[in-house]
Amino acid sequence: MINSSQVSYFTLAAYLDTGVFKYLYFMILMSLYILIICSNILLIVVICMNRSLHEPMYLFLCSLFVNELLFVNGLYGSTGLFPLLLVQILSDIHTVSAPFCLLQNFFLFLYGGVEYLNLAIMSYDRYLAICCPLQYNTRMTFNKIAIFITVIWLYPLLMCFVMISLTNSLQLCGTIIKKVYCDNYSIVKLACSDTTINNIYGLSVTLFSIICPLILILFTYIKILKICFSGSKQTRQKAVSTCTPHLASLLNFSCGACFELLQSRFNMSSVPNILRIFLSLYWLTCQPLFNPLMYGLNMSKIRIICKNLVFPGM
Repeated sequence: MINSSQVSYFTLAAYLDTGVFKYLYFMILMSLYILIICSNILLIVVICMNRSLHEPMYLFLCSLFVNELLFVNGLYGSTGLFPLLLVQILSDIHTVSAPFCLLQNFFLFLYGGVEYLNLAIMSYDRYLAICCPLQYNTRMTFNKIAIFITVIWLYPLLMCFVMISLTNSLQLCGTIIKKVYCDNYSIVKLACSDTTINNIYGLSVTLFSIICPLILILFTYIKILKICFSGSKQTRQKAVSTCTPHLASLLNFSCGACFELLQSRFNMSSVPNILRIFLSLYWLTCQPLFNPLMYGLNMSKIRIICKNLVFPGM
């Protein structure tokens, strides 16, 4: 038995031998990577540089885009998802150092926690804007926005610190992770020491991080639906135009994250390996591109400013 802090490397065993096709996969992933970086940076700059977008909804959007940009670009300390994937695709030996693996594990859960909590707070913002328009400016002040954004980032950060500390203290009996990236439960399953505390903490944090935001999201959308059915045509149009991209983003992220949670906890050997790899990467690679495209195309203020910035002569 060896302490996880004494393990020098982990082997990522889910990579397939793709032969010369690895260069094609590398180019596809690199193109996706560049597109994600450019789209998220564009929208962050647009929101920050235009005073007309310094409103609660756009500030929460900016927090969402920053989270996605930092994670995929590896700016969390060069431990994001894409740099590792790009290196591993071209490599014949799929190993990753133990400190790097733990860091990626930390930032993976930080990304997921921040993303979901951010989407939950955005649903509350939409509830206030649609159901309480006259009280919106008094109830969503700059101080409250700052508090919300602090909570969005600080709560997942603290939860992840505790989780990684517990994982780092485990006695391990193996170093093979059957995935294309490092995640916490895959490391915990390698332990030969008692993992009761890790399992209880992991399930508690996961359920609390999902159930509480989910209650808030359901409450806000039930209220919004009531207003839509009883309100004017203008109210319904406002609700549809502002809630459609948020709902699409929420469903896209939730479906991908749900499969990843199920895959990590249950035996999914009946699912083809290539499909398991695709679905485990879906919520991490598609969401950072889906959000800027969805919000950039569907929100008129952002769309007009982006069009003027990218195509100034049109």
